[in-house]
Amino acid sequence: MPVDVAAPRSAAALMRRGIWRHRRKLLGCYALICCWMLCEALVPVVIGVIIDRAVATGDLAELAIWGGALIALFAVLSYAYRFGSRLGVAAIQLEMHQLRLEVGEHVLGPAGARTGLLPGETLSLATSDAETIGEFLWHVGYTLAGLVGIALSAVVLLRIDLGIGLVVLLGVPLVLVLIQVVTPLIARDTNDQQAGIARATGIATDLVTGLRPLKGVGAEDVATQRYRVQSALARDASIRTARSVGYMYGLTGALSGLFLALVAWLAGTRALDGDISIGELIAIVGLTQFLAEPIAGLGQTSAQAARSFASAGRLAEFLGTPALATSGSTVLDDPDAELVVGDLSSGPLHDVDIAPTRGELLGVVVDDTATSDTLVRLVRGEVLPEDRQGALTLGGHPVDELTIDSLRSRVVVSQHHVDLFEGTLRSTIDPDDHLDEASLAAVLEASAAGDVVGLHPDGLLQPITDGAATFSGGQRQRIALARALATRAPLLVLAEPTSAVDAMTEQRIADGIRALRHPDGSDLTTVVITSSPALLAAADRVLLVHAGRIVAAGTHHDLAQRNDYRDAVLR
Repeated sequence: MPVDVAAPRSAAALMRRGIWRHRRKLLGCYALICCWMLCEALVPVVIGVIIDRAVATGDLAELAIWGGALIALFAVLSYAYRFGSRLGVAAIQLEMHQLRLEVGEHVLGPAGARTGLLPGETLSLATSDAETIGEFLWHVGYTLAGLVGIALSAVVLLRIDLGIGLVVLLGVPLVLVLIQVVTPLIARDTNDQQAGIARATGIATDLVTGLRPLKGVGAEDVATQRYRVQSALARDASIRTARSVGYMYGLTGALSGLFLALVAWLAGTRALDGDISIGELIAIVGLTQFLAEPIAGLGQTSAQAARSFASAGRLAEFLGTPALATSGSTVLDDPDAELVVGDLSSGPLHDVDIAPTRGELLGVVVDDTATSDTLVRLVRGEVLPEDRQGALTLGGHPVDELTIDSLRSRVVVSQHHVDLFEGTLRSTIDPDDHLDEASLAAVLEASAAGDVVGLHPDGLLQPITDGAATFSGGQRQRIALARALATRAPLLVLAEPTSAVDAMTEQRIADGIRALRHPDGSDLTTVVITSSPALLAAADRVLLVHAGRIVAAGTHHDLAQRNDYRDAVLR
């Protein structure tokens, strides 16, 4: 199902959009729910008529007529609520589904998103926040139905007794206004609660995902304590929210109870004075009892609105975050386009010149992780133009002016930390299933991932769980490398692709990359950011980056004469 392109900029805009894009279902839902509420209000009125016209007079014909009317009334209210709820629930579920799609598309789309949120926090937006927003659609209909029911009750009471009708018309708005005193408190506490839950979920997700390395360094107690602190904050926020909602319900119950007691007392005195009949007294008492539900519902709606707007504000802010990768509208048609990094400065990088030529296997040795990460982000087009100086072009066009498809179809970057998704080994390496058996075998050989295939009886069909937790770090690296090599990208950038494998496997991978991507006459380009002697020895040219600057260039053999190069590479 397609999602809206333009993200709402505010909580109110997001709410209005949700109602508008499900307007047909919601219109039917709201009409039927209002019909149900009207019928509920008419039940005590019809009972009062039966008392006055049939029971008090003993008229069987009137009893049959109004008894049939009461049966029909119950049939209408029953089916109106049944089918109205169906339409409402369908709209709510569709809205929650579309919100989840928007969250996923915003993060997983080609351009990505600069959110700064932990994965668990994003998950919280797509689950609890989306559900809270969807529930608001129902409460809008219930609010409308409650107002219609109160209006009908007031009209009937005015016809029975002007004084009682005026009390209802003036008292209900007053009760609702007094209830709203607690609404800002609920909005504030709910926002704190949702944010606290999101942060706790994010920390918990990271904790579970990284449990093995945490145990390896003995840091599980520190990580657990961090989660305990955040969980306690979320707990306290939840308690404050429950307390403020309790205030709302208590205030609603107390005020509506006092108000309805006043209406019942007035009706009783009128009946004792003979101003109204027994049937009218029953109708008034029944309407008084009926009014308790819509008044309480309207009070709850304000609390729900406060929660929903808090969630909608968080979601609107998230959807409004800028793209991670900068892009433009220029479509690159040149299949031989080359990447040029000229006199570039950004963050820890200073005056860097990198221009890999077609067919070249280029090694880059970087002495600092932050520097290599910046270089990777630059090539991926994730550094804003204002955060860099110098030339960063592909085919002569600045990378931020190219469309995402133009950049990604020619440049593929496999980062050091990779994500492997649930599926089979084959679907992970070749998700589009475009490799024939010979090509797939060549990729497995070049990446040394054939060893991983051979360790399981199902081979390429062996299952991969989310995050590939059942594989070792070296196995995950080889699978990720195989996935990168399978793209046959014109320019492939590999960041530390063998840091978790042994020296013999490293040598096999170096020979495999050379054989697969750089046989005689190849026009494919590979840039490997690494400190692996095996990979650097296989490179045509090596650049040494120290303190953010390129300080030397040459072959691995030539650079091995330098002390700084030996310190960074030889081990």
